[in-house]
Amino acid sequence: MLKTLTRRWFLWLSLWSCLVACTAPTLKSQQPEVVNLTVSVAASLQDAMKAIKPLYTKQTPEVTITYNFASSGSLQQQIQQGAPVDVFISAAPKQMNALESKGLLLEGTRQNILKNQMVLVSPKEQTGISNFQELNSAQISKIAMGHPVSVPAGQYAKEVLTTLNLFDQLKPKFVFGKDVRQVLSYVKTGNVDAGLVYATDAKLSEKVKLVATAPPDSYSPIIYPVAVLKDSQNSDDAKQFVQFLMGEEAKQMFERYGFTIANNLFIF
Repeated sequence: MLKTLTRRWFLWLSLWSCLVACTAPTLKSQQPEVVNLTVSVAASLQDAMKAIKPLYTKQTPEVTITYNFASSGSLQQQIQQGAPVDVFISAAPKQMNALESKGLLLEGTRQNILKNQMVLVSPKEQTGISNFQELNSAQISKIAMGHPVSVPAGQYAKEVLTTLNLFDQLKPKFVFGKDVRQVLSYVKTGNVDAGLVYATDAKLSEKVKLVATAPPDSYSPIIYPVAVLKDSQNSDDAKQFVQFLMGEEAKQMFERYGFTIANNLFIF
Protein backbone atom coordinates (compact mmCIF):
# COMPACT_ATOMS: atom_id res chain seq x y z
CA MET A 1 0.00 0.00 0.00
CA LEU A 2 2.79 2.35 0.98
CA LYS A 3 4.66 1.51 -2.20
CA THR A 4 1.54 2.25 -4.26
CA LEU A 5 1.04 5.65 -2.58
CA THR A 6 4.68 6.52 -3.01
CA ARG A 7 4.54 5.57 -6.67
CA ARG A 8 1.41 7.71 -7.19
CA TRP A 9 2.99 10.66 -5.39
CA PHE A 10 6.10 10.38 -7.51
CA LEU A 11 3.95 10.21 -10.66
CA TRP A 12 1.98 13.34 -9.70
CA LEU A 13 5.19 15.19 -8.81
CA SER A 14 6.69 14.26 -12.17
CA LEU A 15 3.57 15.42 -14.02
CA TRP A 16 3.53 18.72 -12.10
CA SER A 17 7.21 19.35 -12.81
CA CYS A 18 6.62 18.66 -16.49
CA LEU A 19 3.62 21.01 -16.56
CA VAL A 20 5.59 23.85 -14.95
CA ALA A 21 8.53 23.29 -17.29
CA CYS A 22 6.28 23.29 -20.34
CA THR A 23 4.17 26.33 -19.43
CA ALA A 24 6.88 28.58 -17.98
CA PRO A 25 8.33 29.55 -21.37
CA THR A 26 4.82 30.13 -22.69
CA LEU A 27 3.96 32.44 -19.81
CA LYS A 28 7.26 34.24 -20.22
CA SER A 29 6.68 34.66 -23.93
CA GLN A 30 3.32 36.29 -23.23
CA GLN A 31 5.05 39.15 -21.40
CA PRO A 32 5.31 42.08 -23.86
CA GLU A 33 8.87 43.12 -24.63
CA VAL A 34 9.51 46.70 -23.55
CA VAL A 35 11.00 48.90 -26.27
CA ASN A 36 12.95 52.03 -25.39
CA LEU A 37 13.00 54.87 -27.91
CA THR A 38 15.72 57.51 -27.69
CA VAL A 39 14.39 60.80 -29.00
CA SER A 40 16.80 63.71 -29.52
CA VAL A 41 14.85 66.95 -29.30
CA ALA A 42 15.63 70.65 -29.76
CA ALA A 43 15.77 72.38 -26.36
CA SER A 44 12.89 74.73 -27.15
CA LEU A 45 10.51 71.74 -27.27
CA GLN A 46 11.43 70.50 -23.82
CA ASP A 47 8.23 71.38 -21.94
CA ALA A 48 5.82 70.35 -24.69
CA MET A 49 7.56 67.02 -25.27
CA LYS A 50 7.61 66.23 -21.55
CA ALA A 51 3.86 66.83 -21.46
CA ILE A 52 3.31 64.62 -24.52
CA LYS A 53 5.30 61.68 -23.13
CA PRO A 54 2.66 60.37 -20.66
CA LEU A 55 -0.04 60.73 -23.33
CA TYR A 56 1.88 58.38 -25.59
CA THR A 57 3.02 55.85 -22.99
CA LYS A 58 -0.52 55.62 -21.62
CA GLN A 59 -1.77 54.22 -24.92
CA THR A 60 1.49 52.41 -25.75
CA PRO A 61 2.75 51.02 -22.41
CA GLU A 62 5.16 48.63 -24.12
CA VAL A 63 7.23 51.60 -25.32
CA THR A 64 9.30 53.86 -23.07
CA ILE A 65 10.63 57.22 -24.22
CA THR A 66 14.03 58.63 -23.29
CA TYR A 67 14.56 62.27 -24.29
CA ASN A 68 17.86 63.94 -25.06
CA PHE A 69 17.43 67.73 -25.05
CA ALA A 70 20.09 70.08 -26.47
CA SER A 71 20.64 72.57 -29.26
CA SER A 72 19.85 71.15 -32.69
CA GLY A 73 23.46 71.62 -33.77
CA SER A 74 24.78 69.60 -30.83
CA LEU A 75 22.23 66.85 -31.45
CA GLN A 76 23.17 66.75 -35.13
CA GLN A 77 26.84 66.28 -34.21
CA GLN A 78 25.99 63.51 -31.74
CA ILE A 79 24.03 61.62 -34.40
CA GLN A 80 26.78 62.02 -36.98
CA GLN A 81 29.26 60.63 -34.46
CA GLY A 82 27.17 57.49 -34.01
CA ALA A 83 24.96 58.22 -31.00
CA PRO A 84 22.12 55.64 -30.84
CA VAL A 85 19.07 57.75 -31.65
CA ASP A 86 15.68 56.61 -32.94
CA VAL A 87 13.95 59.95 -33.62
CA PHE A 88 15.34 63.47 -34.16
CA ILE A 89 13.35 66.70 -33.90
CA SER A 90 15.25 69.80 -34.97
CA ALA A 91 14.39 73.46 -34.50
CA ALA A 92 15.47 74.22 -38.07
CA PRO A 93 15.72 72.44 -41.43
CA LYS A 94 19.50 73.08 -41.59
CA GLN A 95 20.48 70.34 -39.15
CA MET A 96 18.02 67.85 -40.62
CA ASN A 97 19.28 68.66 -44.13
CA ALA A 98 22.83 67.87 -43.02
CA LEU A 99 21.81 64.44 -41.71
CA GLU A 100 19.74 63.73 -44.79
CA SER A 101 22.64 64.60 -47.09
CA LYS A 102 24.74 61.98 -45.28
CA GLY A 103 22.06 59.31 -45.71
CA LEU A 104 21.35 59.08 -41.97
CA LEU A 105 17.55 59.47 -42.12
CA LEU A 106 15.12 56.63 -42.73
CA GLU A 107 13.65 57.35 -46.14
CA GLY A 108 10.08 58.62 -46.17
CA THR A 109 9.92 59.52 -42.46
CA ARG A 110 10.89 63.19 -42.58
CA GLN A 111 8.02 65.61 -41.93
CA ASN A 112 7.65 69.22 -40.89
CA ILE A 113 5.73 69.37 -37.66
CA LEU A 114 5.72 72.82 -36.02
CA LYS A 115 6.31 76.55 -36.53
CA ASN A 116 7.49 79.29 -34.16
CA GLN A 117 8.37 83.01 -34.01
CA MET A 118 11.35 85.07 -32.85
CA VAL A 119 10.82 87.68 -30.14
CA LEU A 120 12.84 90.14 -28.09
CA VAL A 121 12.55 89.80 -24.30
CA SER A 122 14.01 91.57 -21.29
CA PRO A 123 14.01 91.05 -17.51
CA LYS A 124 10.59 91.93 -16.13
CA GLU A 125 11.80 95.08 -14.36
CA GLN A 126 13.86 96.34 -17.33
CA THR A 127 12.52 99.71 -18.54
CA GLY A 128 15.22 100.82 -20.94
CA ILE A 129 13.96 99.05 -24.04
CA SER A 130 10.72 98.93 -26.00
CA ASN A 131 11.82 97.83 -29.50
CA PHE A 132 14.70 96.29 -31.44
CA GLN A 133 16.26 99.62 -32.39
CA GLU A 134 16.77 100.51 -28.74
CA LEU A 135 19.21 97.63 -28.39
CA ASN A 136 21.70 100.23 -29.62
CA SER A 137 21.15 102.49 -26.61
CA ALA A 138 23.80 102.94 -23.92
CA GLN A 139 21.41 101.48 -21.35
CA ILE A 140 21.68 98.09 -23.02
CA SER A 141 25.11 96.56 -22.45
CA LYS A 142 24.50 92.80 -22.77
CA ILE A 143 22.26 90.97 -25.25
CA ALA A 144 21.84 87.21 -25.14
CA MET A 145 21.28 85.02 -28.18
CA GLY A 146 22.07 81.47 -29.23
CA HIS A 147 25.31 80.91 -31.08
CA PRO A 148 24.43 81.39 -34.77
CA VAL A 149 26.61 78.48 -35.92
CA SER A 150 25.15 75.71 -33.75
CA VAL A 151 21.88 77.02 -32.30
CA PRO A 152 18.91 77.55 -34.65
CA ALA A 153 17.51 80.29 -32.39
CA GLY A 154 20.85 82.05 -32.76
CA GLN A 155 20.73 81.62 -36.52
CA TYR A 156 17.27 83.18 -36.67
CA ALA A 157 18.31 85.95 -34.24
CA LYS A 158 21.26 86.84 -36.44
CA GLU A 159 18.95 86.99 -39.48
CA VAL A 160 16.58 89.34 -37.64
CA LEU A 161 19.33 91.69 -36.48
CA THR A 162 21.04 91.63 -39.88
CA THR A 163 17.80 92.51 -41.66
CA LEU A 164 17.28 95.38 -39.20
CA ASN A 165 20.88 96.58 -39.82
CA LEU A 166 21.80 96.00 -36.18
CA PHE A 167 23.95 92.87 -36.06
CA ASP A 168 27.39 94.39 -36.75
CA GLN A 169 26.72 97.35 -34.46
CA LEU A 170 25.67 95.11 -31.57
CA LYS A 171 28.49 92.54 -31.75
CA PRO A 172 30.34 93.87 -28.65
CA LYS A 173 27.17 93.35 -26.58
CA PHE A 174 26.45 89.74 -27.49
CA VAL A 175 26.46 86.94 -24.90
CA PHE A 176 26.05 83.60 -26.65
CA GLY A 177 24.11 80.70 -25.13
CA LYS A 178 24.57 77.00 -25.88
CA ASP A 179 20.82 76.73 -26.56
CA VAL A 180 17.71 78.89 -26.39
CA ARG A 181 16.91 77.83 -22.82
CA GLN A 182 20.26 79.15 -21.63
CA VAL A 183 19.49 82.44 -23.36
CA LEU A 184 16.15 82.59 -21.54
CA SER A 185 17.93 81.85 -18.26
CA TYR A 186 20.37 84.72 -18.81
CA VAL A 187 17.43 87.08 -19.28
CA LYS A 188 15.23 85.96 -16.39
CA THR A 189 18.15 86.06 -13.94
CA GLY A 190 19.05 89.60 -15.02
CA ASN A 191 22.52 88.64 -16.24
CA VAL A 192 21.76 90.39 -19.54
CA ASP A 193 19.58 93.34 -20.47
CA ALA A 194 17.76 91.62 -23.33
CA GLY A 195 17.66 88.41 -25.32
CA LEU A 196 16.28 86.93 -28.52
CA VAL A 197 14.29 83.73 -28.02
CA TYR A 198 11.37 81.86 -29.51
CA ALA A 199 7.88 83.12 -28.72
CA THR A 200 7.16 79.80 -27.00
CA ASP A 201 10.11 80.27 -24.63
CA ALA A 202 9.06 83.80 -23.76
CA LYS A 203 5.79 82.42 -22.36
CA LEU A 204 7.53 80.07 -19.94
CA SER A 205 8.78 82.54 -17.35
CA GLU A 206 7.01 85.27 -15.42
CA LYS A 207 10.42 86.86 -14.84
CA VAL A 208 10.74 88.05 -18.45
CA LYS A 209 8.58 90.37 -20.49
CA LEU A 210 7.93 90.46 -24.19
CA VAL A 211 9.45 93.60 -25.72
CA ALA A 212 8.78 93.07 -29.42
CA THR A 213 8.00 90.41 -32.00
CA ALA A 214 10.44 90.23 -34.90
CA PRO A 215 8.96 91.17 -38.29
CA PRO A 216 8.02 87.91 -40.07
CA ASP A 217 9.97 88.90 -43.19
CA SER A 218 13.17 89.53 -41.23
CA TYR A 219 14.11 85.87 -40.84
CA SER A 220 13.60 82.46 -42.40
CA PRO A 221 10.43 80.55 -41.46
CA ILE A 222 11.02 78.67 -38.20
CA ILE A 223 10.15 75.10 -39.07
CA TYR A 224 10.64 72.06 -36.83
CA PRO A 225 11.23 68.88 -38.87
CA VAL A 226 11.09 65.36 -37.42
CA ALA A 227 12.51 62.12 -38.80
CA VAL A 228 13.38 58.56 -37.85
CA LEU A 229 17.08 57.71 -38.02
CA LYS A 230 18.17 55.07 -40.51
CA ASP A 231 20.16 53.16 -37.88
CA SER A 232 17.26 52.95 -35.44
CA GLN A 233 16.93 49.47 -33.98
CA ASN A 234 13.23 50.14 -33.37
CA SER A 235 12.16 51.80 -36.61
CA ASP A 236 8.55 50.58 -36.57
CA ASP A 237 7.99 51.90 -33.04
CA ALA A 238 9.83 55.09 -33.93
CA LYS A 239 7.56 55.65 -36.95
CA GLN A 240 4.53 55.04 -34.75
CA PHE A 241 5.77 57.68 -32.29
CA VAL A 242 6.26 60.20 -35.10
CA GLN A 243 2.71 59.53 -36.31
CA PHE A 244 1.46 60.19 -32.79
CA LEU A 245 3.25 63.55 -32.82
CA MET A 246 1.35 64.40 -35.99
CA GLY A 247 -1.98 63.39 -34.44
CA GLU A 248 -4.68 65.52 -32.85
CA GLU A 249 -3.84 64.80 -29.21
CA ALA A 250 -0.21 65.86 -29.61
CA LYS A 251 -1.16 68.86 -31.74
CA GLN A 252 -3.40 70.19 -28.99
CA MET A 253 -0.54 69.90 -26.50
CA PHE A 254 1.89 71.68 -28.84
CA GLU A 255 -0.60 74.50 -29.32
CA ARG A 256 -1.07 74.77 -25.56
CA TYR A 257 2.63 75.55 -25.34
CA GLY A 258 2.40 78.21 -28.04
CA PHE A 259 3.55 76.34 -31.14
CA THR A 260 1.79 76.54 -34.49
CA ILE A 261 1.15 73.37 -36.47
CA ALA A 262 3.23 73.37 -39.66
CA ASN A 263 0.79 71.31 -41.78
CA ASN A 264 3.89 69.64 -43.27
CA LEU A 265 5.01 72.62 -45.35
CA PHE A 266 7.85 71.49 -47.63
CA ILE A 267 10.57 73.93 -46.56
CA PHE A 268 13.77 71.83 -46.61
